[in-house]
Amino acid sequence: MRHPIRLVDAAANRAIEAARVLEDLARFCADDAALTEGYKALRHELVSALASLPTGWREANRDLVGDVGTTIEGANEGSRESVAAIVAANGSRLTEALRSIEEGIKVLPTGTAHWSSIESLRYRAYDLNAQLTLLLRSSEARQWKVCLLLTESICKRPWRDVLRAALEAGVDCIQVREKEWSTKNLVAHVRAVVDDAHRCGASVIVNDRIDVALASGADGVHLGASDLVVSDARRISGRTLLVGATAHDHAEARAAIDAGADCCGVGAMFASTVKPNQAPAGPEWMREFAAMWPKVAHLAIGGITPQNAPQLRAVGCRGVAVSSCVCASDDPGSQVAALREIFE
Repeated sequence: MRHPIRLVDAAANRAIEAARVLEDLARFCADDAALTEGYKALRHELVSALASLPTGWREANRDLVGDVGTTIEGANEGSRESVAAIVAANGSRLTEALRSIEEGIKVLPTGTAHWSSIESLRYRAYDLNAQLTLLLRSSEARQWKVCLLLTESICKRPWRDVLRAALEAGVDCIQVREKEWSTKNLVAHVRAVVDDAHRCGASVIVNDRIDVALASGADGVHLGASDLVVSDARRISGRTLLVGATAHDHAEARAAIDAGADCCGVGAMFASTVKPNQAPAGPEWMREFAAMWPKVAHLAIGGITPQNAPQLRAVGCRGVAVSSCVCASDDPGSQVAALREIFE
């Protein structure tokens, strides 16, 4: 039987590497100074704790040639679906490696005094990982339940009050719709929305403007019939942005899905004050879409309220995009909460 110092050495290398990956994700993807510093401090404290071992002991007992686990790889090790998936993989690697160090160091004569400090680092890692996951999961393609189409001009209360009330009530996506704003003002506005939304795990989508979405750190762009086509948006952004597209009928839906749209806005369901000239297709179009493309994320749109949303849920709708019923409400949070209850 080999000496347990090999276990501690291997686990230490894994933990330090994982902490560095997470630190870089917090720094370059989440732009969060506190999390970046948190992972950096954890990494340095781990190195300091391991310094209690005799100098050169870890290196002297290292045996890559004789390591029976170097050729074993997980089934998904060669690919990651998203940035959030990288966080999940390295977050697990960090906490699991810390646990191995914590156990292995208990039997080393010079390390027994430090096992509790390793345990403390493990608990801190759990907390840091949870915070980073919350910030970055917004960029994953997923089926939202309630998306708020946020337009300042129709907000009865200050737009940021509406936004925060909606987020507290469970909105999981915000689509910023400001067609008349200058590019400079719109970028600043979207950045403010992103700051609030990402801390609640909600995604932020920009209506029409792929340049603004990229510049502001938003998660995606929604393209209408007269906007950039989905395939061109993919050429510009690759998989950096989620791309949504409008689907008024079968032809538009098929074109968007074939081009790689992550989500379709399916409508119009009912008459809408935002787009009064758009003839409603009704819940039957939602039924047909859900039956034909059951695995494609969608948001029913157009005149939706907590009163008529059950009609959509009954035909297979899994999520809605709403505007006036929330923005123009005296109590935006209650409207969102009612819609969330329907689609839970």
